[in-house]
Amino acid sequence: MQAPLFGSVDEVVERLAGAGYLASTAVATTVFLADRLGKPLLVEGPAGVGKTELARAVAIATGSELVRLQCYEGIDESRALYEWNHAKQLLRITAARDEAWEDTRDQVFSEEFLLTRPLLTAIRRPDPTVLLIDELDKADVEMEGLLLEVLGDFQVTVPELGTITAARRPFVLLTSNATRELSEALKRRCLFLHLDFPVPELERDIVTTQVPGLDGQLAESLVRVVAALRELELRKAPSIAESIDWARTLLALGADSLDEQVVHTSLGVLLKYQTDHRKAIAELRLDRVLDPSSP
Repeated sequence: MQAPLFGSVDEVVERLAGAGYLASTAVATTVFLADRLGKPLLVEGPAGVGKTELARAVAIATGSELVRLQCYEGIDESRALYEWNHAKQLLRITAARDEAWEDTRDQVFSEEFLLTRPLLTAIRRPDPTVLLIDELDKADVEMEGLLLEVLGDFQVTVPELGTITAARRPFVLLTSNATRELSEALKRRCLFLHLDFPVPELERDIVTTQVPGLDGQLAESLVRVVAALRELELRKAPSIAESIDWARTLLALGADSLDEQVVHTSLGVLLKYQTDHRKAIAELRLDRVLDPSSP
Protein backbone atom coordinates (compact mmCIF):
# COMPACT_ATOMS: atom_id res chain seq x y z
CA MET A 1 0.00 0.00 0.00
CA GLN A 2 1.49 3.33 -1.05
CA ALA A 3 1.96 6.22 1.35
CA PRO A 4 -0.80 8.86 1.32
CA LEU A 5 -0.12 12.33 -0.06
CA PHE A 6 -1.74 14.13 2.90
CA GLY A 7 -1.72 13.44 6.62
CA SER A 8 -4.87 15.33 7.60
CA VAL A 9 -7.60 17.66 6.35
CA ASP A 10 -5.81 20.62 7.93
CA GLU A 11 -2.67 19.67 6.04
CA VAL A 12 -4.64 19.68 2.77
CA VAL A 13 -5.88 23.22 3.52
CA GLU A 14 -2.39 24.42 4.40
CA ARG A 15 -0.56 22.86 1.48
CA LEU A 16 -3.17 23.87 -1.11
CA ALA A 17 -2.97 27.43 0.24
CA GLY A 18 0.79 27.24 -0.25
CA ALA A 19 0.07 26.31 -3.87
CA GLY A 20 -2.19 29.37 -4.26
CA TYR A 21 -5.52 27.56 -3.86
CA LEU A 22 -7.75 28.58 -0.95
CA ALA A 23 -9.83 25.51 -0.20
CA SER A 24 -12.90 25.33 2.01
CA THR A 25 -13.11 22.61 4.65
CA ALA A 26 -15.53 20.67 2.44
CA VAL A 27 -13.14 20.74 -0.53
CA ALA A 28 -10.13 19.84 1.62
CA THR A 29 -12.01 16.96 3.26
CA THR A 30 -13.01 15.47 -0.08
CA VAL A 31 -9.44 15.74 -1.43
CA PHE A 32 -8.14 14.09 1.75
CA LEU A 33 -10.61 11.21 1.46
CA ALA A 34 -9.93 10.67 -2.24
CA ASP A 35 -6.23 10.37 -1.43
CA ARG A 36 -6.69 8.19 1.66
CA LEU A 37 -9.24 5.84 0.05
CA GLY A 38 -7.44 5.70 -3.31
CA LYS A 39 -10.59 6.64 -5.21
CA PRO A 40 -10.96 8.99 -8.20
CA LEU A 41 -12.47 12.39 -7.39
CA LEU A 42 -15.23 13.68 -9.68
CA VAL A 43 -15.53 17.48 -9.46
CA GLU A 44 -18.64 18.96 -11.06
CA GLY A 45 -19.75 22.57 -11.45
CA PRO A 46 -20.09 25.46 -13.89
CA ALA A 47 -17.14 26.59 -15.98
CA GLY A 48 -14.73 28.89 -14.20
CA VAL A 49 -15.15 27.82 -10.56
CA GLY A 50 -11.64 26.35 -10.18
CA LYS A 51 -12.06 22.65 -10.97
CA THR A 52 -8.95 22.40 -13.15
CA GLU A 53 -7.02 24.67 -10.80
CA LEU A 54 -7.73 22.25 -7.95
CA ALA A 55 -5.92 19.48 -9.83
CA ARG A 56 -2.97 21.78 -10.54
CA ALA A 57 -2.84 22.83 -6.89
CA VAL A 58 -2.86 19.22 -5.67
CA ALA A 59 0.03 18.47 -8.04
CA ILE A 60 2.04 21.48 -6.82
CA ALA A 61 1.24 20.82 -3.15
CA THR A 62 2.40 17.20 -3.35
CA GLY A 63 5.30 17.62 -5.75
CA SER A 64 3.51 15.41 -8.28
CA GLU A 65 3.63 15.47 -12.05
CA LEU A 66 0.36 16.66 -13.60
CA VAL A 67 -0.79 14.52 -16.54
CA ARG A 68 -3.84 15.97 -18.28
CA LEU A 69 -6.33 14.31 -20.60
CA GLN A 70 -8.43 17.04 -22.23
CA CYS A 71 -11.71 15.52 -23.35
CA TYR A 72 -13.64 16.55 -26.44
CA GLU A 73 -16.31 15.13 -28.71
CA GLY A 74 -14.91 12.19 -30.65
CA ILE A 75 -11.90 11.47 -28.45
CA ASP A 76 -11.10 7.77 -28.60
CA GLU A 77 -8.81 5.13 -27.15
CA SER A 78 -5.90 6.05 -29.44
CA ARG A 79 -5.90 9.63 -28.11
CA ALA A 80 -6.58 8.74 -24.48
CA LEU A 81 -4.65 5.49 -23.94
CA TYR A 82 -2.09 4.56 -26.57
CA GLU A 83 -1.52 3.97 -30.25
CA TRP A 84 1.19 2.47 -32.41
CA ASN A 85 3.56 4.58 -34.46
CA HIS A 86 2.37 3.21 -37.79
CA ALA A 87 4.74 5.27 -39.95
CA LYS A 88 7.75 4.06 -38.00
CA GLN A 89 6.45 0.49 -38.04
CA LEU A 90 6.05 0.60 -41.82
CA LEU A 91 9.61 1.84 -42.26
CA ARG A 92 10.89 -0.98 -40.06
CA ILE A 93 8.87 -3.61 -41.96
CA THR A 94 10.14 -2.26 -45.27
CA ALA A 95 13.74 -2.35 -44.06
CA ALA A 96 13.32 -5.92 -42.82
CA ARG A 97 11.52 -7.40 -45.81
CA ASP A 98 14.14 -10.12 -46.12
CA GLU A 99 13.70 -11.21 -42.49
CA ALA A 100 11.20 -13.71 -41.13
CA TRP A 101 7.86 -12.06 -40.30
CA GLU A 102 7.82 -13.54 -36.80
CA ASP A 103 11.06 -11.73 -35.94
CA THR A 104 9.91 -8.49 -37.52
CA ARG A 105 6.51 -8.61 -35.78
CA ASP A 106 8.14 -8.93 -32.37
CA GLN A 107 10.23 -5.86 -33.12
CA VAL A 108 7.53 -3.56 -34.51
CA PHE A 109 5.15 -4.33 -31.65
CA SER A 110 7.63 -3.33 -28.97
CA GLU A 111 8.12 -0.37 -26.65
CA GLU A 112 10.10 1.45 -29.33
CA PHE A 113 6.97 1.85 -31.47
CA LEU A 114 4.42 2.52 -28.70
CA LEU A 115 3.02 6.05 -28.37
CA THR A 116 1.65 6.45 -24.86
CA ARG A 117 -1.24 8.87 -24.29
CA PRO A 118 -2.25 10.46 -20.95
CA LEU A 119 -4.02 7.49 -19.35
CA LEU A 120 -1.22 5.01 -20.00
CA THR A 121 1.43 7.64 -19.23
CA ALA A 122 -0.06 8.27 -15.79
CA ILE A 123 -0.40 4.57 -15.00
CA ARG A 124 3.20 3.80 -15.94
CA ARG A 125 4.80 6.61 -13.94
CA PRO A 126 6.60 5.33 -10.82
CA ASP A 127 6.66 8.79 -9.23
CA PRO A 128 3.75 10.71 -7.63
CA THR A 129 1.29 11.71 -10.35
CA VAL A 130 -1.96 13.65 -10.56
CA LEU A 131 -4.09 12.50 -13.50
CA LEU A 132 -6.54 15.19 -14.59
CA ILE A 133 -9.35 14.00 -16.88
CA ASP A 134 -10.75 17.39 -17.84
CA GLU A 135 -14.30 18.14 -19.04
CA LEU A 136 -15.36 14.51 -19.29
CA ASP A 137 -18.92 15.56 -20.14
CA LYS A 138 -17.66 16.73 -23.55
CA ALA A 139 -16.57 13.20 -24.48
CA ASP A 140 -18.80 10.44 -25.81
CA VAL A 141 -20.30 7.83 -23.48
CA GLU A 142 -17.83 5.25 -24.83
CA MET A 143 -15.03 7.14 -23.10
CA GLU A 144 -16.68 6.47 -19.75
CA GLY A 145 -16.59 2.76 -20.49
CA LEU A 146 -12.86 2.98 -21.17
CA LEU A 147 -12.32 4.84 -17.91
CA LEU A 148 -14.24 2.20 -15.94
CA GLU A 149 -11.81 -0.41 -17.19
CA VAL A 150 -8.66 1.65 -16.70
CA LEU A 151 -9.50 3.25 -13.35
CA GLY A 152 -11.10 0.13 -11.90
CA ASP A 153 -7.85 -1.82 -11.50
CA PHE A 154 -5.40 0.85 -12.66
CA GLN A 155 -4.10 -1.40 -15.36
CA VAL A 156 -4.12 -1.47 -19.15
CA THR A 157 -3.88 -4.46 -21.45
CA VAL A 158 -1.92 -3.94 -24.65
CA PRO A 159 -2.54 -7.18 -26.59
CA GLU A 160 0.93 -7.19 -28.14
CA LEU A 161 2.75 -6.43 -24.86
CA GLY A 162 0.52 -7.83 -22.11
CA THR A 163 -1.04 -6.20 -19.06
CA ILE A 164 0.58 -3.06 -17.66
CA THR A 165 -0.28 -2.48 -14.00
CA ALA A 166 0.30 0.79 -12.19
CA ALA A 167 3.48 0.73 -10.10
CA ARG A 168 2.05 3.68 -8.17
CA ARG A 169 -1.60 4.70 -8.38
CA PRO A 170 -2.05 8.30 -9.51
CA PHE A 171 -4.33 10.74 -7.73
CA VAL A 172 -7.18 10.96 -10.26
CA LEU A 173 -9.39 14.03 -10.61
CA LEU A 174 -12.17 14.14 -13.21
CA THR A 175 -14.00 17.37 -14.01
CA SER A 176 -17.42 17.96 -15.55
CA ASN A 177 -19.30 21.14 -16.41
CA ALA A 178 -22.54 19.11 -16.15
CA THR A 179 -23.52 19.67 -19.79
CA ARG A 180 -24.69 16.04 -19.79
CA GLU A 181 -25.31 13.43 -17.12
CA LEU A 182 -22.43 11.04 -16.48
CA SER A 183 -23.14 7.34 -16.04
CA GLU A 184 -24.11 5.91 -12.68
CA ALA A 185 -21.39 3.26 -13.05
CA LEU A 186 -18.70 5.93 -13.26
CA LYS A 187 -20.14 7.96 -10.39
CA ARG A 188 -20.21 4.88 -8.14
CA ARG A 189 -16.47 4.53 -8.51
CA CYS A 190 -15.72 8.13 -7.60
CA LEU A 191 -16.01 10.48 -4.69
CA PHE A 192 -18.13 13.47 -5.68
CA LEU A 193 -17.51 17.17 -5.12
CA HIS A 194 -19.68 20.00 -6.40
CA LEU A 195 -17.92 23.33 -6.81
CA ASP A 196 -19.82 26.56 -7.27
CA PHE A 197 -18.67 30.15 -7.39
CA PRO A 198 -17.22 31.09 -3.99
CA VAL A 199 -18.96 33.38 -1.55
CA PRO A 200 -17.76 37.00 -1.89
CA GLU A 201 -15.55 36.80 1.22
CA LEU A 202 -13.66 33.79 -0.12
CA GLU A 203 -13.39 35.25 -3.60
CA ARG A 204 -11.99 38.45 -2.11
CA ASP A 205 -9.32 36.40 -0.34
CA ILE A 206 -8.55 34.52 -3.56
CA VAL A 207 -8.21 37.73 -5.54
CA THR A 208 -6.01 39.47 -2.96
CA THR A 209 -3.83 36.36 -2.70
CA GLN A 210 -3.31 36.27 -6.46
CA VAL A 211 -3.00 40.07 -6.84
CA PRO A 212 -1.05 41.20 -3.76
CA GLY A 213 -0.97 44.91 -4.63
CA LEU A 214 -4.76 45.27 -4.75
CA ASP A 215 -6.31 47.62 -2.21
CA GLY A 216 -8.65 45.86 0.21
CA GLN A 217 -11.57 48.23 -0.36
CA LEU A 218 -11.20 47.92 -4.13
CA ALA A 219 -11.18 44.12 -3.77
CA GLU A 220 -14.45 44.32 -1.79
CA SER A 221 -16.06 46.42 -4.54
CA LEU A 222 -14.72 44.13 -7.25
CA VAL A 223 -16.23 40.95 -5.82
CA ARG A 224 -19.58 42.70 -5.26
CA VAL A 225 -19.75 43.68 -8.93
CA VAL A 226 -18.72 40.21 -10.08
CA ALA A 227 -21.34 38.58 -7.82
CA ALA A 228 -24.01 40.93 -9.20
CA LEU A 229 -23.02 40.07 -12.77
CA ARG A 230 -23.37 36.35 -12.00
CA GLU A 231 -26.93 36.92 -10.87
CA LEU A 232 -27.86 38.21 -14.34
CA GLU A 233 -28.93 35.72 -17.02
CA LEU A 234 -25.69 35.88 -18.99
CA ARG A 235 -24.44 33.61 -21.71
CA LYS A 236 -21.25 33.13 -19.70
CA ALA A 237 -20.84 34.31 -16.12
CA PRO A 238 -17.44 35.69 -15.09
CA SER A 239 -15.07 33.02 -13.80
CA ILE A 240 -12.74 33.28 -10.83
CA ALA A 241 -9.82 33.59 -13.25
CA GLU A 242 -11.57 36.55 -14.90
CA SER A 243 -12.08 38.18 -11.49
CA ILE A 244 -8.31 37.91 -10.97
CA ASP A 245 -7.66 39.30 -14.45
CA TRP A 246 -9.99 42.23 -13.69
CA ALA A 247 -8.10 42.95 -10.48
CA ARG A 248 -4.85 43.08 -12.45
CA THR A 249 -6.55 45.28 -15.04
CA LEU A 250 -7.66 47.76 -12.38
CA LEU A 251 -4.11 47.91 -11.04
CA ALA A 252 -2.77 48.51 -14.54
CA LEU A 253 -5.31 51.34 -15.03
CA GLY A 254 -4.33 52.88 -11.72
CA ALA A 255 -7.94 52.72 -10.49
CA ASP A 256 -8.36 53.18 -6.75
CA SER A 257 -12.15 52.77 -6.79
CA LEU A 258 -14.94 51.56 -9.04
CA ASP A 259 -17.39 53.82 -10.82
CA GLU A 260 -19.60 53.43 -13.87
CA GLN A 261 -16.94 54.58 -16.32
CA VAL A 262 -14.24 52.23 -14.98
CA VAL A 263 -16.62 49.26 -14.94
CA HIS A 264 -18.06 49.84 -18.40
CA THR A 265 -14.68 50.45 -20.07
CA SER A 266 -13.16 47.28 -18.59
CA LEU A 267 -16.15 44.92 -18.95
CA GLY A 268 -14.35 43.08 -21.74
CA VAL A 269 -12.12 41.47 -19.14
CA LEU A 270 -15.14 39.89 -17.44
CA LEU A 271 -17.70 39.37 -20.21
CA LYS A 272 -16.82 37.81 -23.57
CA TYR A 273 -20.10 38.17 -25.47
CA GLN A 274 -21.63 41.40 -26.79
CA THR A 275 -25.10 40.35 -25.64
CA ASP A 276 -23.75 40.01 -22.10
CA HIS A 277 -22.19 43.47 -22.34
CA ARG A 278 -25.51 44.99 -23.34
CA LYS A 279 -27.40 43.17 -20.59
CA ALA A 280 -24.88 44.19 -17.94
CA ILE A 281 -24.94 47.85 -18.95
CA ALA A 282 -28.74 47.86 -19.09
CA GLU A 283 -29.48 45.91 -15.90
CA LEU A 284 -26.56 46.33 -13.52
CA ARG A 285 -27.43 48.92 -10.87
CA LEU A 286 -23.91 49.83 -9.92
CA ASP A 287 -24.91 52.34 -7.24
CA ARG A 288 -26.84 49.65 -5.34
CA VAL A 289 -24.10 47.06 -5.83
CA LEU A 290 -21.34 49.28 -4.47
CA ASP A 291 -23.53 50.78 -1.72
CA PRO A 292 -26.10 48.23 -0.57
CA SER A 293 -27.62 50.84 1.79
CA SER A 294 -28.61 53.10 -1.12
CA PRO A 295 -32.33 53.07 -2.05
